Amino acid sequence: MLDVGCGTGVAAVTAARLGARVCGIDLTPALLERARENSTIAGLEIDWREGDAEALPFPDAQFDVVLSQFGHMFAPRPEVAISEMLRVVKPGGTIAFSTWPPELLIGSSFALVGRYMPPPPGVAPSPQWGDIQIVRQRLGDVVENIRFDRDRMLFPALSPQHYRAQIEQTAGPMIKLVESLSASDPERLAQFRREYETLATPYFENNVVRQDYLLTRATKR
Repeated sequence: MLDVGCGTGVAAVTAARLGARVCGIDLTPALLERARENSTIAGLEIDWREGDAEALPFPDAQFDVVLSQFGHMFAPRPEVAISEMLRVVKPGGTIAFSTWPPELLIGSSFALVGRYMPPPPGVAPSPQWGDIQIVRQRLGDVVENIRFDRDRMLFPALSPQHYRAQIEQTAGPMIKLVESLSASDPERLAQFRREYETLATPYFENNVVRQDYLLTRATKR
């Protein structure tokens, strides 16, 4: 199994614990260091590699399963990333990924961040990967048996403000935006924070914030 954009290794470690032979790849050395620590703690052998989702360093048809947990969706050229993922999975193998729908909390949060800090020209918005029709188009006729589902993560928080403060310390786009506005425009940063908290409030209840996501799974022809 290949975990694309593996981050700290959540999906990769879980799969290895269930008996899979796993490789995890990510662009960020700091995240891979955490992933290695997590697999060592679990007593698991995983092949961790630094690499790009748009140029996977593997031969064609090497993996039975290629998956991504909120990782590949940040590749700037989605058509290249999905082509690479499909290239390295075997015919009859599985491609699967989780993504953030644009109309729900995380997708809406990306849109809000984008209004304050527009992405570079030519970069496709990552929440497009949460649109079923766009996913179908990107997978094309190379796959069959496409299945979609939804699930939910519950993020512990004491308030919408507490949630926003935690996300500012962990989400890359938020970290960059806060650093930029802290130095250049504190009033605009305060405005952004109010808008973000307003956005999160409907999803906050019983000291958790609901984060709903889309699951996609298909078989390569």
